[in-house]
Amino acid sequence: MMKNNRWSIGLIMFGERQAKAESAPPEAQNKQDPNKVAAKMTETTPLGYENYENPFYKDQPSSILSSLGSVLVVIGTALVVFAAARNTITWHAQKFWGASGDFWQAQWDKFLNVAGEDPLFLWVFGSTAITFGVYWLFGGVYTFLDVTNMPKAIRRYKIQPGTNEPVDRRRLLKVIWCVLLNQIAVGIPSSYIMYYSMKWRGFPGIRELPTFHWVLYELAIHILVEEAAFYYSHRFLHSKHIYKYIHKQHHEWTAPIAVTAIYCHPIEHIFSNLVPPFLGVFVMGSHVATAWLWFTLAILSTLNAHSGYHLPFFPSPEAHDFHHLKFNNCFGVLGVLDRIHGTDAAFRQTRAYLRHIMMLSFIPPRVAIPDTQLTKMKYWQMQHDLKQQ
Repeated sequence: MMKNNRWSIGLIMFGERQAKAESAPPEAQNKQDPNKVAAKMTETTPLGYENYENPFYKDQPSSILSSLGSVLVVIGTALVVFAAARNTITWHAQKFWGASGDFWQAQWDKFLNVAGEDPLFLWVFGSTAITFGVYWLFGGVYTFLDVTNMPKAIRRYKIQPGTNEPVDRRRLLKVIWCVLLNQIAVGIPSSYIMYYSMKWRGFPGIRELPTFHWVLYELAIHILVEEAAFYYSHRFLHSKHIYKYIHKQHHEWTAPIAVTAIYCHPIEHIFSNLVPPFLGVFVMGSHVATAWLWFTLAILSTLNAHSGYHLPFFPSPEAHDFHHLKFNNCFGVLGVLDRIHGTDAAFRQTRAYLRHIMMLSFIPPRVAIPDTQLTKMKYWQMQHDLKQQ
């Protein structure tokens, strides 16, 4: 029997080619198979071309319904379990939140006794110090791995084997310089604007921390708001009218490393890196400590997404790594809007999509879900072609 011909348009890096099908009847041979046309376009289309004629961009309604159905099943199951164990869960949660809240409030009081309670200082310079420190502390660990190639065992977790092993130091210095400029020359003035926006919006008093369950609620809102804001701002940056002037700089790295997360044009840094995480904080009128926690999580997320490593027990960065390689798929953070708009269609036909899970063992994803021999040949040819450009 003929294999499912939808696999025939898998991308040349990760995709799995369909075996030759049985010969079709003469009348069918005169018709043009859209899947074969899409496969041919995939092979001949240059990187970065937004191919909306690909049938997978049009074949979305059933996929969306299937995705929403899965989400509803998960949520429904969680609600049933929660309802069954509501009293027990509530009692333990309140006990934890109460004790933990007292502990963190005491630590916050000690901090404010030293740093003071000036909102401008905390929102502007406190936020800058937190984001700067987190970025370079964890980004520095990833950079050490890329520069030294040590430990060697970590190379097994590379998403694109053979790239940045080791990283080119001249390119790395260019990235570091650009990131520092964005963090200082763009980040600090933006922090002032954000502070005055929050002052106009109104924010809670500095001394009293919010409760843990309220922090969790706000974080959920922050995540959803960022997903929407980042997805649409990112899609806009890929517009053919402005891509080459702004976002192309970030895509110089088809195999990204962690510290390239905010290697970008200053305009992109403002509207795609700073505004999306801040919008949720603004909408909710969050406490400055909640904002710091959220900014920390957002930075760790983007460092991981750009790291080039699919490490065990870490969220999968396969989707964003694929975006850097192919440019025209996977624009969001969570992948929800990509699924709704069909901008993960090509990604879902690849081996990378099968690996796009949190690995709960130390088996490297490329060992657990290996490429075919043909896929490997195509991949190394692509890497060779990219180096020649």
